[in-house]
Amino acid sequence: MTSPLPDRAAAPASGPVSPIRGVQPSFDDLGTPLRDVTFCVVDLETTGGAPGESGITEIGAVKVRAGELVAEFQSLVNPVDPIPPFIAVLTGITDGMVASSPRIESVLPAFLEFARGCVLVAHNAPFDVGFLKHDTQVHGYDWPDFVVVDTATLARRVLSPDETPNCKLGTLAKLFRTTVTPNHRALSDARATVDVLHGLFERVGSLGVQTLEDLQTFSSRVAPQVRAKRHLAESLPHAPGVYLFTDDRGEVLYVGKSKDLRTRVRSYFTASEQRTRIGEMIGIASGVRGIECGTALEAEIRELRLIAEHKPRYNRRSKFPERQHWLKVTVEPFPRLSLVKQVRDDEAGYLGPFTSRKTAERAMAALHEAFPIRQCTARMSKTPQGSPCVLAEIGRCVAPCDGRISPEAYAPYVTGLRSALTDDPAAVVAALDRRIDVLAADERFEDAAVQRERLSAFVRGSAKMQRMSSLTGCAEICAAKRTDDGGWELHVIRRGRLAAAGISPRGTDPRRYLEMLRASAETVLPGIGPVASATPEEIELVLRWLDSPGIRLVEMDGTWTCPVGGAGRHVARLDNSHSDAHHHPSERRRRMRPLGAVAR
Repeated sequence: MTSPLPDRAAAPASGPVSPIRGVQPSFDDLGTPLRDVTFCVVDLETTGGAPGESGITEIGAVKVRAGELVAEFQSLVNPVDPIPPFIAVLTGITDGMVASSPRIESVLPAFLEFARGCVLVAHNAPFDVGFLKHDTQVHGYDWPDFVVVDTATLARRVLSPDETPNCKLGTLAKLFRTTVTPNHRALSDARATVDVLHGLFERVGSLGVQTLEDLQTFSSRVAPQVRAKRHLAESLPHAPGVYLFTDDRGEVLYVGKSKDLRTRVRSYFTASEQRTRIGEMIGIASGVRGIECGTALEAEIRELRLIAEHKPRYNRRSKFPERQHWLKVTVEPFPRLSLVKQVRDDEAGYLGPFTSRKTAERAMAALHEAFPIRQCTARMSKTPQGSPCVLAEIGRCVAPCDGRISPEAYAPYVTGLRSALTDDPAAVVAALDRRIDVLAADERFEDAAVQRERLSAFVRGSAKMQRMSSLTGCAEICAAKRTDDGGWELHVIRRGRLAAAGISPRGTDPRRYLEMLRASAETVLPGIGPVASATPEEIELVLRWLDSPGIRLVEMDGTWTCPVGGAGRHVARLDNSHSDAHHHPSERRRRMRPLGAVAR
């Protein structure tokens, strides 16, 4: 079990792989240990050097895992065409030997099944894989999504000219003293390649390559000063948590999270890290601190808080959570919408927070489309005597500025506006739908797209605020989720803020652990607005976890609900009926449907 989360989290002291399949794992998923990978080492003998012009005469393959032999595969293949004499002399395979052998279309299914789920390895892989892929395509089979490792390329990256004059299989077999001597027969050469592969693994292991992902992007051209810093990861545990890179003055340069702290940090010192800015950061860094966390949610939230606290120069996101924009219904005789940066305890209506001023302005424009309230910023008394603006002349404003409407007659517009902000956005959706329909009918698709963007900004902002307000209105929520090993993840959430997190191990009473967490959890007092106790990003992370499958609500102090007619019900329909201003006019008109026209 871990301790509660304080406000300030204290921290304790082109590559060797042929890109047959583009693998782009997330940082948290980095690190499939090489010992856990099953490799299928394959070698072919052929009648020539070009697929389509030559045929395969023999396939040999060896399947290994964690250095141990799993299985072998061997088959002669009838290439149909005669074997050239010099090939027969080189390989010892003659026309008579393959005359009664199966053709490649019969051998391929067996080999593909043998290699299924493996990482494919070959010496000079483009040659062998090229033949296999060509024949697979010609005979109508599906080529599996293999990851391919080329031992020839890997050797060129690892070995120096002083060690070996070339990277031919026979030369490398002598260098690594393989148990089998290559002799241009497929299975023998595959067995020799296995020993070469293991010898290369020993070399790259000393350079920080421990996982399949490291191997896929390995390069011996990693700067020596970067490789020399890989020891910084050795003090970190193989556990989930947050890591902080620091310079020699102790300044935090970068904050990240991972399910495995040591593996993730170690990956920064290999060629698997290719981001320019991060490479610059690694050059400056002199230390790494780790904070072990009990749950993934705790790690995500600690990362957010640490980024907000330290504002590291190499983190691009979450550095300035205080930069928020709100729409406010002012408190005065003739209220209006105002763009502000904080919520006050003034009984005004608010909508937000918005991540950018531009998005907030779009939402404001959507509200002005539905409610003809004043848009001028001048202060007005109960009996104004000004002159009407152009909005009044075109019927877009009820013009309180010249006294034509009283505060009492103006009030229903403000009441409807407030309701749209917090409860039911139907009036705004209907008004914007009508406007979009008219513009689309006139083939003014660009103008209709602008209205769609305004509607989207308003609906998403309203739905987000309603979700957050519901959660932050609860004084406490205690929730649990089963772990993979049969224990329980436990979280105490107070007013939308993660106040404590921990794990109840398998076989223990989770309620006892939960009570301990509640007793030690952070005290969170009510504040003003839906994000007074935590940042919007933190609240969204908590909501996402609460919405995930398998969550059990154990205790709740408050009511966690959202309005039945709230904005959330419009978001999905808005996604399904989005407009694209770059489509052909006829296609844009078809897509520019009003939100209400989407099937319910």
